[in-house]
Amino acid sequence: MASTTLLDSLRTANLLPSKVIPETSFTPIFSLTITFPSISPSNGNFVRVSEVKQQPVISITSSSPSSPSSHSAQSFTFMLIDPDAPTPDDPKFGYWRHWVVTNIPFDSKSSAGEDADIIQRGRTLTPYLAPGPKDESGPHRYLFLLFKEPEGLKLEKSDVGGEEFVDRRSFRAEEFVKTHGLELVGVQWMRGVGDGWKEGKDEL
Repeated sequence: MASTTLLDSLRTANLLPSKVIPETSFTPIFSLTITFPSISPSNGNFVRVSEVKQQPVISITSSSPSSPSSHSAQSFTFMLIDPDAPTPDDPKFGYWRHWVVTNIPFDSKSSAGEDADIIQRGRTLTPYLAPGPKDESGPHRYLFLLFKEPEGLKLEKSDVGGEEFVDRRSFRAEEFVKTHGLELVGVQWMRGVGDGWKEGKDEL
C-alpha cells in the first residue's frame, strides 16, 4: 500500500514517467526514509527551507526483509536532485545536483531488513546543499533516488562535476545513470518551498 501511494504521488506530480524514472511499471525494491531534525517528508509533502538546512538521515528498508542476505553484495549510489531549478515555470537549470553519495554497501546484518543512516558508509562526491527555493518561485519537487551499482563500480568527483554552486546546475542525471549502468531501486520525494510561501499558490 505504501508503495502504491508513493507511485501515485509521483504520477500526479509528473515524475513517473520522467527522465530519471522512465518506466511506468517501476516498482521500488527499497523504501527510503528521509529524516530531518523536525520533519520526515514523503510522497510529496511540503517542507520549508528552514526545516531542511541540516543534512538528513537516509534509511532504507528492503522489500524482502525476511532475506536481507540477498542484498548483501550490493552497493548503491544515492542522489538528491531538483528538476525545477531555478523555477518550475523555467527549469533551465534542472536537474540541480544537491547531493551525491556512491559506493554505499548494504548492511545485511541490519535488523528486519532496515539499514539506517546509509550515507555514513558511502563516499560523498557532492556534499549536501540544502534546498533553497525563493518564496516567489513556488514549490520545487525534490527527488531522493537510490540506485544499485554494477559490480566493481568506482566513481570519482570528476564523474559528477564540481561542488561550487553554479557547477551543480544542469546535471544530466539520466545520462549519468546510463553511462555508469545504475539501476533505480528506490525513490522518495518532497516539495520544497520558501519560508514565506503561502500554501495554495503555484502548487505542483
